Amino acid sequence: MRKNVIFSVMAALLLGTGVWQWLFAEPDVASVELPATTDAIERGRYLVAAGGCISCHKGTEHPASLSGGMALHSDFGTFHVPNITPDTDTGIGGWTGADFLRALKHGRRPDGAFYYPAFPYPSYAGMTDQDALDIGAYLMSQPPVSFRAPAHVLPGWLHRWMLAGWNRLAGLLNPELVQDADPGVARGAYLARHLGHCGECHTPRNVLGIADLRREFAGGVLPEGDVEAIDAAALSHWSAEEFTLFLSLGLKPDGEFVGGEMEPVIEHNTSQLTDHDRQALAAFFLRAR
Repeated sequence: MRKNVIFSVMAALLLGTGVWQWLFAEPDVASVELPATTDAIERGRYLVAAGGCISCHKGTEHPASLSGGMALHSDFGTFHVPNITPDTDTGIGGWTGADFLRALKHGRRPDGAFYYPAFPYPSYAGMTDQDALDIGAYLMSQPPVSFRAPAHVLPGWLHRWMLAGWNRLAGLLNPELVQDADPGVARGAYLARHLGHCGECHTPRNVLGIADLRREFAGGVLPEGDVEAIDAAALSHWSAEEFTLFLSLGLKPDGEFVGGEMEPVIEHNTSQLTDHDRQALAAFFLRAR
């Protein structure tokens, strides 16, 4: 009997250790340096626009910079957007290429702690390493700005370590998305699903705040109100030309201009894309008609 108890305890400890390591394992990222060439920085500038970074990180006290401060309200509390200028004390000064890969693709801080998914790393996870590094190259080329965003205002039960289970559960609940064989559609999917992270607002979520990719782009809910569906059914009356014009100017087929949370997305994100990339987004969103 005593041997059985000892065996059971040891088995439980081993299982618990394995689960702990699975939940909290450090992401496996390459130990790489950030590129510093003019081409990499220019690509990064474009990717920062495509990635919607400006819409959230534009400084509240220093508007010409990406020093953050904006409040993002959610059902899980209020998150304040951090400073992503290369200031050593209050921003991302000193980050390495590996730090950018961990942050953008795995939602982990340089110290190993988890970011809250108000930062859209679940979408950025599909970004290529090169794009993540080029984004880092651009950000580190900008003037440092000293500004510390206010602390998040969260319920007492919510802690960063909980994201270990949340991240794993999100991966288990959602299917792997199939890549389209058409290059234009595939490019549009990359821009929409990953860089532009459109689904972060436009896809429904469950009670844990996990996006339901089985209903991708079927509409979401924010504290400010419902978010429109942008799946193929919702866009069935849009032409490709109307959609690309919308991405450029925010003008809808009914002649009205978009407002609300989408207005800065048009201004800082989609209007800055090349015609080719806007056409790719149209090809992706209007693919099933």
